[in-house]
Amino acid sequence: MNNSVTNTARLLGAGLRALLVLTLVTGVIYPLVVTGIAQALFHNKANGSEIKADGKVVGSSLIGQAYNLPLKKGQETPDPDLKWFQGRPQNGLGTNSVNTQYKLILSGATNRSGDNKDLIAWVKAAQSAVIKDNSVSGYTVKASEVPADAVTSSGSGLDPDISPQYAEIQVHRVAAKNGLSAAQVEKLVKDHTEGRTLGFMGEPRVNVLELNIALKSLVAKG
Repeated sequence: MNNSVTNTARLLGAGLRALLVLTLVTGVIYPLVVTGIAQALFHNKANGSEIKADGKVVGSSLIGQAYNLPLKKGQETPDPDLKWFQGRPQNGLGTNSVNTQYKLILSGATNRSGDNKDLIAWVKAAQSAVIKDNSVSGYTVKASEVPADAVTSSGSGLDPDISPQYAEIQVHRVAAKNGLSAAQVEKLVKDHTEGRTLGFMGEPRVNVLELNIALKSLVAKG
């Protein structure tokens, strides 16, 4: 009887010590080491790829933002604020006030097939809106010039980037709305156009948030 109690106590003691050691190693030491390595070698990515403006975090380079006007009375879908570069359609997946924070509601695609009537209607409506919004005095956008990313959302609905083609057709509108020359705004786009990753992966892209921060700074100087 005594041997049985002694063995049980010994086993319980060994199990408790193993629990404490494993908790210390896997629950404290390992997370601290991984966090330390991430902060030392990948500081920006480890902290969410934050973008700052005027000393404040205004978003992440990985998550798109919407640039819309405040909702009018009785309005369900806000109008785009056309003084800013616009990102890809989000299909109501998220809302955001200009250059402050992104309020994430959900992330996902429409999951509709290419021949879905609703999707086709959305794309046509988006194309018409892009042509209308970006056609200004002396510059008219043609339907053939509207790229796919201007009328379709990404798989997550939160793509932070647009194609250089989509940015280019917005140049004249943004310039007119902000009292700038098209050349000034076009230079901003070129300065913020990133090439393919490692020269061969992905497509050239423009981060909309970073571009609009630069635009805001340019307008302030003017």
